[in-house]
Parts: sequence; C-alpha cells; structure tokens
Amino acid sequence: MIDPISYFFIFLKATIFSSGGFSNLPSLHQDLTSNHWAVEADFGESLSIGQISPGPNGLWVICLGYLTYGFLGALLALISITIPPFLVLVVANVYGRIEHQRWVPGLMRGISLAVVGTFLTVFWTISSSSGTDWRSWLICAIAFGLAYSRRVNIFLILLLAVIAGYLIYR
Repeated sequence: MIDPISYFFIFLKATIFSSGGFSNLPSLHQDLTSNHWAVEADFGESLSIGQISPGPNGLWVICLGYLTYGFLGALLALISITIPPFLVLVVANVYGRIEHQRWVPGLMRGISLAVVGTFLTVFWTISSSSGTDWRSWLICAIAFGLAYSRRVNIFLILLLAVIAGYLIYR
C-alpha cells in the first residue's frame, strides 16, 4: 500500500534536487522501485508518453504518478513538480523587496562563501576517493583556467574535458 505523504515527498525530493527534464529520473527510479511502488515498465511508458506529449520534458513525471498511483499519484506528482519553481518566484519577490537594504550584500556574501565552501568540500571528497593522478589534476587545472578566464563557454570546457579524459584514460 502506498503512503501518499511519503509518495509526495519522494517526488518533491527528486524535483528539488534536479535540474529539469529527466534529471529526476534516477532518484525517482531508485525510490519508487525500492518501495515496490513502480516497475520498469512504468518508467518506460511514462517517458514515452512524456516524449510524444506537447510541453516540457518534465511533465513525464505526472504520467509516472498516474501509472503508479492513479489520479491521486498524478495530482501529487503535479504538485511536487510545481512547488520548487513557485518557491523560486517567492524568493525572487522577497529579494526584490529587500535588495536595497544595507545588510543584504553581507548576507549574500555569506551565502556565496558557504556555497564555495560546500563546493570545495565536495571537490575534495570526490578527488580524494576517485584515485586521481597527475593527468586528472592537469585536466582540472586547465578547465579551471579556462573557466576563470570567462572567455570560454562552460559547455565547451566540459566537452574538451570529456574528450581529454576519453583520450587519456581509454
């Protein structure tokens, strides 16, 4: 039996930690199949229907909700994919009202430093556990230099890093 509250939070979590489109697929797949609330066919069908339907790619989630939990599942999925963008609008509205306050630049600087600290922690964790060698550090340094110059598009940097990694480590 599906618990509607847990079901809703699984979809909400997947949506909050995704970047749109199909990026919430791995999280939903893991959570729904581990709870035996979905089978592989549900994902195939929902993705297929999502691809042939007009509108954004992310709407396949509503179809997955319907296939796994009926109308209530579709409704919970719809609400869960709507909340994060709505919260962004609320935050933008609040920020627009307070951005000229004297304390806001300090707050934003603190948040920026926290993001940098979190990024460095993740970077260190990944680099120390992935068995990196001097060639990996060289690719990283070149990518950092290109990104820091702000003259090269980030997608081109990623593409070059992928090609270099493939050629070096194949």
